[in-house]
Amino acid sequence: MAPSKRKRFSAFDDFQAPEEQNPLPAPSSSSVSSLFTQSARVETIQQVERIERLKPSQMLPDRFQPRRLLPSSLRDAFFSGDLDCYETATEWYALSRQDAGHRAIVDRLLSMGSSFEEHGQIKPITGSWIPADDGSYIFQIETGERRFWAACLQTIKDQKKDEPLLRVEVVDKPTRQRQVLENRHAENPSAVSQACEIASLILAELGNSPDASFHDEYEYFRQARAQRMPAGLWDQIKPIMQLTRPRMVQLLNILQLPSSLLDLADRYRLPERVLREVLAFPQEQWEEMIRISIQNELTSEEVSQIAESGPASQTQSASAHSSKSAKSKTNPGKIATSGIRRFSNALFELDRMRQEQIIDQVADELATSEEASDTLSFLEELVALIRLRM
Repeated sequence: MAPSKRKRFSAFDDFQAPEEQNPLPAPSSSSVSSLFTQSARVETIQQVERIERLKPSQMLPDRFQPRRLLPSSLRDAFFSGDLDCYETATEWYALSRQDAGHRAIVDRLLSMGSSFEEHGQIKPITGSWIPADDGSYIFQIETGERRFWAACLQTIKDQKKDEPLLRVEVVDKPTRQRQVLENRHAENPSAVSQACEIASLILAELGNSPDASFHDEYEYFRQARAQRMPAGLWDQIKPIMQLTRPRMVQLLNILQLPSSLLDLADRYRLPERVLREVLAFPQEQWEEMIRISIQNELTSEEVSQIAESGPASQTQSASAHSSKSAKSKTNPGKIATSGIRRFSNALFELDRMRQEQIIDQVADELATSEEASDTLSFLEELVALIRLRM
């Protein structure tokens, strides 16, 4: 059985560290040598003591983590304490069997959860102990929310009776910067996630923390678009995001979309270029164009073509794309072309370092396949033909 529900603390106390810290023992004054020896011993002991093992029911993700995992339909019930982490995971798993976007996320988390059993938890969850409403303390996650939900989902899927124990590292001062760096290292972010990451960094630099007045997390992130940027702020964010200022502004513009559409675009990982073209439509057409883009896997160029067709023929043009997409599913040439376009567009969204990492991963995957030699021949011929035409 999953653990019983417990009263939750206010999730809006953003990254408050415990007020009381264990004081260091007074160093011996007998000699300088003994002083250094004792200090080193105390520091080593403290580092060891800061690694703990906790059950998921003793932890709570940060509600304003810029990379959202939990679906909007479950967030309020979970963060208010109406559902515990295992009840939420059960609802999420059921939801994922009905929606391809949720299924992709949940399946990736379950894959991570199963790796814990085979290889163990390689990287700890980080966070800090903060006060709960009942006077106790709860561990608020700074980085590692994916590991938290992976363990919860794996527990309910395998119908385990006992809670798993996860390694956590207590940090004195959690930061948005660490959170974003961990996110970008763990998984290639969607365009919406990147927009929220940029917004969270801006707001953190300005000392603007979320509070109970924000019932919709996106409303908190949208504040970044209305802020006057002090001199040097963009330069502080660039090393973390590895993006130029114009590129970051383009991503922030995505936050103009209503929260429901941001959720949809995030779940299906629509590229920023597609969303930029969608924003060029009248607001009342945004939802329709996002859904058409998802259903037909439209590129930004195809969305732009629909926009250029004019208001009178936009619906027919969208329907034509839908019909064209349906036909292309039986056309191997169209499928191959669409796949290469999506691959190229995905790479264009990344900085150079991430591009190299992805290309390296693709090379590993293709090289170990049974068709590696044939694939290489096809790609070499394709490259030669493209160069010839150019």
